Amino acid sequence: MFKRFFIACFYLGLISSINIHASEWSVNEIHITHGELNNPFSDSFASSSTTIITYQHVSGWEYGDSFIMVDYIDDDNNDGFNDDDFYHESYFNFSSNKIFDIDYGNGPLSDVGMFLGVNIAGRAKVKKFLPGIRLSWDVPGFSFLNTDAGGYIDHSAGSLKGGAPKEENSAYFDVSWGYPFTLGNQKFSLEGHIEYITGRDVLVDGDSKVRAHDWLLIQPQLRWDVGHALYNKPDQFFIGFEFQYWKNKLGGNKSEREAQFLAVWRM
Repeated sequence: MFKRFFIACFYLGLISSINIHASEWSVNEIHITHGELNNPFSDSFASSSTTIITYQHVSGWEYGDSFIMVDYIDDDNNDGFNDDDFYHESYFNFSSNKIFDIDYGNGPLSDVGMFLGVNIAGRAKVKKFLPGIRLSWDVPGFSFLNTDAGGYIDHSAGSLKGGAPKEENSAYFDVSWGYPFTLGNQKFSLEGHIEYITGRDVLVDGDSKVRAHDWLLIQPQLRWDVGHALYNKPDQFFIGFEFQYWKNKLGGNKSEREAQFLAVWRM
């Protein structure tokens, strides 16, 4: 059942270990989310009870920073979607501040970087490359605030090799943030990202094409530092919710709104 997850975690751990040796700082987390998620490929947009286990690594190193994650996904409906599957993302950002010692002054813009990302979906045999530009912002109260823009380049296996149909290339925009705050003596954080992918043609049966809609994915997390509250051990264990709004989920014409339970263990 967990074979794909273990294989993906091995790949993630290998890359993470390389980064850790050269890193200035690093954070590793295990996330568990659970909620009712929809199958965009079913006529009824059927929902299933879905558990996602995520291993996430973030680090800063001599020339930039890295974000690497892998999801293991399984639901209670054996319909070919989210069934014992994995999904992986990696992003490697090269900082102009670190490489060229560029000083962006006291304004809100703190850094400009060039990044390369890769997205891989297991059973669908989807592979996307995401080259682009990152703007990092220095905004009071935020632990980080980034805006990314770049290409969404398809390098998938395609339906002839048993995967999802190949797609034409499109564009990618993303905003990611972390905002810690306190209420009384309790510690919270609001973090997540907003992703927009432009529409593109999907190649079906070799030559014919259908149009995949542009999509908007909003995924904020509200975390409560329960380790700090109950055991006086801050920044180790969190619970909360991940809210997901996905307009035109995976390029279809149906949208999803769901709140999922969230637990996070930081290592």
